[in-house]
Amino acid sequence: MASTGHALPDAGPRTTLAWSGDPLLDAKLTVPAAPRAHVARHRLLDGLSAGAAGPLALITGPAGTGKTTLAAAWARGDGPPGPVAWLTLDTYDRTPGVFWSYVVEALRRALPRLPEGIGMPSAPGDAGTSLLTRLAAATERLPAPVVLVLDGFEKVAGRRVPAGLEFLLEHAGPLWRVVITSRVEPLLPLYRYRAEDRLTEIRGADLAFTPHEVAVLLRRHELRPPDDVVQALTRRTEGWAAGLRLCALAMGRTDDPAAFVRSLVSSEQAVSGYLVAEVLDAQPAATTELLLRTSVLDRLHPDLANALGGGGDAEAILARLTRENAFVEPVPGTTWCRVHPLFAEVLRTQLRIRHPGLAPRLHARAARWLAGAGCVTEALEHAAQAGDWPYAASLALRQLLVGALLATPEAERVAGAFAGMPSSVPGAEPALVAAACRLAQQDRAGCRTYLAVAERELGEQHPAGPHPRARKAPQPDPEVALTHLLLRLLCGPGHDERDEHGEFDGPGPRGDGDVGGNGDGGDGRRLRAAEEAARAVSDLQRQLPVGLVQTHPEVEALRLHGLARAFLGAGRLGEARRLCAAAVDACTTEATLPLRHRALGLLALAESTEGALTSAEDHALRALALTEGQGVGPDQCSGAGCLALAVVALERDEREDREAARRRLEKALACPDVPDDPVLATEAAVLRARLELSCGRWEAALGALPVPGAVGERWPAQRLALTRAVVALARGDHRAAVAAVHDVPADGPAPLIALAGAHLVAGHPDRARRLLDRACGSPELSLPDRVTAQLVRAHAAVLADDRTTAQHLLVDALDAARPERLRRPFTEAGPWLRHLLGGIDGTAATPARGAWLTARGGAAPSCPVPPLSSREREVLGCVQRMMTADEIADELRLSVNTVKTHLRSVYRKLGVSRRRDAVDRARELHVL
Repeated sequence: MASTGHALPDAGPRTTLAWSGDPLLDAKLTVPAAPRAHVARHRLLDGLSAGAAGPLALITGPAGTGKTTLAAAWARGDGPPGPVAWLTLDTYDRTPGVFWSYVVEALRRALPRLPEGIGMPSAPGDAGTSLLTRLAAATERLPAPVVLVLDGFEKVAGRRVPAGLEFLLEHAGPLWRVVITSRVEPLLPLYRYRAEDRLTEIRGADLAFTPHEVAVLLRRHELRPPDDVVQALTRRTEGWAAGLRLCALAMGRTDDPAAFVRSLVSSEQAVSGYLVAEVLDAQPAATTELLLRTSVLDRLHPDLANALGGGGDAEAILARLTRENAFVEPVPGTTWCRVHPLFAEVLRTQLRIRHPGLAPRLHARAARWLAGAGCVTEALEHAAQAGDWPYAASLALRQLLVGALLATPEAERVAGAFAGMPSSVPGAEPALVAAACRLAQQDRAGCRTYLAVAERELGEQHPAGPHPRARKAPQPDPEVALTHLLLRLLCGPGHDERDEHGEFDGPGPRGDGDVGGNGDGGDGRRLRAAEEAARAVSDLQRQLPVGLVQTHPEVEALRLHGLARAFLGAGRLGEARRLCAAAVDACTTEATLPLRHRALGLLALAESTEGALTSAEDHALRALALTEGQGVGPDQCSGAGCLALAVVALERDEREDREAARRRLEKALACPDVPDDPVLATEAAVLRARLELSCGRWEAALGALPVPGAVGERWPAQRLALTRAVVALARGDHRAAVAAVHDVPADGPAPLIALAGAHLVAGHPDRARRLLDRACGSPELSLPDRVTAQLVRAHAAVLADDRTTAQHLLVDALDAARPERLRRPFTEAGPWLRHLLGGIDGTAATPARGAWLTARGGAAPSCPVPPLSSREREVLGCVQRMMTADEIADELRLSVNTVKTHLRSVYRKLGVSRRRDAVDRARELHVL
């Protein structure tokens, strides 16, 4: 049975110290009572009971982690294997005579039949080998296990008491048990005990309260906050027992416990007195000063601590603090340490009180040390805390952090470092950093504003000579010039940028109703400027140290991505696809995953518009897969991949594809880059209009499109104008369609084909044929344009009553569309197509009808396959709608693993290995 700290076994005189006659204190020999609102932590109690089966159990941790509470709760309960002899130690017990006098008395109270011959120490300075030998001999004759609990062993300084305890542990009988609680590891051969499996340890991390235990503790204090508040309090205190109890008491005095937990100041005030008294003030003066000066750091390094005024012995001090569990712990695998966050807040407050005005200077020193150590992001954060914005901006540019800010997971930290930089900080470097921050937030207009400021500053710093023979002016550093040009390339033109005459880029319509020739205009100038900037960035990279360039592969990937975006805006889809693929290949590290995601999405969008639907779907799905727990956060998600999947769905125009397109469009609109990028915003508007048009809502379709002239880049403006023309033709208004095409600010095959269709409806077949001849000779002809052109020719043949020619043209269009399963041009062609087919649902057997049926998967199955279950059919139907595994799981209320299992079964039964092939095969076999 466990001892409960009862009175002395008889009414005789109290036991006294042999040399002084002072009585032994009952309080030191009594198991402490349970604190109010005590939480029984069964996982730790069970672990301690298991440890009591061996000779030594050790409970170590910082102050206030619940070591004594745990040991006392265990001693009062049913866990001990036999009687418990309890001894609470203090600094007066450091002499062996005092320590062993109390040990003997504790054992006598737990075991009334302890042999009388053991005796007591006769002097305070030494217990003598004889006493220890008699104690060891007495433990050999124990009838049952007995447990000695030594609480607060860190107070027993020196080696003499631990040496005696080591002797007793080595020679005691098999039923002798010792439980030690201590803030530091005792001076015992623990390494040997561990190797011999004679030691059970419960450490500070084990003593940390779990969220469940925190919730129980708060309930014991009559607090019932929601789970998110419990989780936040657990994170804030890191499960520190004393901090939790102090916070719970403070929360009980507030009207808003959730606000208390969110407030760093409140939680710090709740525990500051405890930490200052128990930890900080207990340290020597040099240690206190070191802790105060390093409180500006999130993590400590001995050399950095010395740089902040640690006096040169920081390594020894930090090692001691770590060893003593003084709320300083090592970062595994490094020479760094970290301070408990609540203690760190207390230290910062004490620094402000004891050394006013010192913190900014310490931050500035830390920034320069960290920069020299290669910890650039941390250095930026400290420079920001110091308010040293010129240094922070210079460091960011010279370390090429524009790439990290725009394309890596470090973006949030780098942007956060500069969030407080005033706009009034002078100089080109702060302006360039501000421009990069605006671009990272998708604020292209703000980026261009700060770029203009930087360019003015650079012009003032590096003026051109007044005479052609003047001495050449010095140029900005290559890192600064590279950042400037890269930002200029990436931010692109504004929504309302025109050429120098205030007009759109491309040539307008000509008098005969055709669209213009091969003029260059402002669009060509912007594209050439983008190419020149990209070449200059490449040249500047060769001027930089090789190691710097190699550690920042995102710079080259950004260069390629920016150039690809410029070509896409100019309507040069082929070059855009090539550059996007190169940008994807340049993303060679995990840090470049966000940029790889964006490049894959932009590649998919260009492919979907050109009609490479299979490749577009594959690249878009790969882009979206990078957002599923692979380092691409919500703030870095691009909507390009979702837009590409929506385009694929509408181009294939299959059953339920409209809903899939709508769902993808909504996801795209939730991405931060869609509203401000003219290409992406335009594509979203076009998709919205086409979805409205598919439902017969013409006015809503037009309302989804920006007003003519709102977009200055060639390709977005062309996409908008052609969509207006499609809506007009759907309403039968060929004049409005012609007018819409005349608004196109550039030439190319797509406007020519659209205009040809409008003129054909208006009764001008010769003009339509002339336009088609020009369009089909263009190297920029995409698959949808080629198919649409063939359909317009077939329509013209129908109007000319040449049904045979029309049939052959339709077969050619179907053959071209079949590999990509392109259907949209056929469904938008009008009723003449059904008449040409002789009744698609009838019995007329024509080459065109056969091609149509084949394109729609109407061929009979060639071989039997195992039947699919109803659930497998449901999963396959979701795959047909281009849903991800997570989306299918949500739709069908299954786990993701179950969805993947069904997919593997479907692949096996259909004899395929990819999603697209499964859908194709299922259509062929009439499964879908």
